[in-house]
Amino acid sequence: MVILMIDAAKQILLNFVSTIPKTALGPERVNYIISKINTIKIEERMALIKLLNYMLGVMLEKQASDIEIGGFGAQNYVWLRIFGKKEKINDLPQFSEDEASVLIVSLLNQNQCEMLLSQRNLDFSYSFFYEPAKANVRFRADAYFDLDSLTLNMRAINARLRPIESLDFHPFAVKMMSHNYIKFGLSLVTGITGSGKSATLDAVIDFHNDSDPCHIVIIASPVEYVHKSRTSIIKHREVGRDVLSFKDGVTQALRQDPDIIVIGEMRDQDTIMAALEVTDTGHKVFSTLHTSSATESIDRIIAEIHPNEQERVRNRLADVLISVVSQKLVPSLDGKRVLAKEVLIVTPSVKAAIKNDNTSEIYMMINQGGPQGMITMEQDLLRLYTERKISKENAVAYANNKTRILQLMKG
Repeated sequence: MVILMIDAAKQILLNFVSTIPKTALGPERVNYIISKINTIKIEERMALIKLLNYMLGVMLEKQASDIEIGGFGAQNYVWLRIFGKKEKINDLPQFSEDEASVLIVSLLNQNQCEMLLSQRNLDFSYSFFYEPAKANVRFRADAYFDLDSLTLNMRAINARLRPIESLDFHPFAVKMMSHNYIKFGLSLVTGITGSGKSATLDAVIDFHNDSDPCHIVIIASPVEYVHKSRTSIIKHREVGRDVLSFKDGVTQALRQDPDIIVIGEMRDQDTIMAALEVTDTGHKVFSTLHTSSATESIDRIIAEIHPNEQERVRNRLADVLISVVSQKLVPSLDGKRVLAKEVLIVTPSVKAAIKNDNTSEIYMMINQGGPQGMITMEQDLLRLYTERKISKENAVAYANNKTRILQLMKG
């Protein structure tokens, strides 16, 4: 049955690709595919979606985090990231660049196609009913161009949330992130792409949903995990679908009676300024950045601002910042990955260091801040190594400060 399904879908792709004029070169081929995609019959389009769902099912069975389809770089293969390693999968169908482009476009509506053509990139979410789990599964998707052909990355979103207790935060660090304990302020979760920022943020949201009768507004691009309101009422606003931009979502949230605002990513000056303004009004804000340490996170926010405004923003940030969690997923000895993190709690000393532009002093404050719930990345990597969860080589490789981790290991 599976072979018949794959063969039928491949024939549909082949038939469509054969209609692309030989004179359509480079980006014109994708333009043609988008302009003619509606000539594919509904039942044929469903067959293509069924093929994609099958490949996503294989991805879930292999416990892969990401799938890559299409583009010159894929060399006709489907690729998966399994426990951190990218691998081409020989037992999944192969697709030419044009076939992959057709498959990707078949997932999109007209508005999404127009946005993809104008922006050359499209973030969206995707879900389907996964029979083995008897549940809907969700994916974060990003379609973009690779040498004039379309390519697609899809990341599996965990169907189960990790409880905040499993993240090994110091109790005081959890308290500082809790809306019940402190009603305002900015808390950041940072890390490179694929470091588990969203999972940590979702664990924090779920922690509030268990015990805090508040209103949480999530602004994300795209929305990944969908929370069901329990003690909290939770609203999800997807950028490009429910709201035009992160900045608009944050500004509009002020009129929606929120207690907590979750900003999927502070990716530009407008979003950063909106986040600081909404925090100034007495709301609790959670957001993410693509940085690898707490100090770098502070420096990055200030660097994103126009030089004429940096002094004012530095002071505002010092006043509203509550905590920063910077994290990495490190290969573990059991062949999987384990969370390593750096935690900064903004004490009066940290606040003064930010205002005085002495962020280089903050690392030592984290290093000595264990009783306040703080830990450096190097201290946490040493903990994981001591607990025999990671190798010495990976402890050193994932450390931000190689000299410091080696000093800690020598005792």
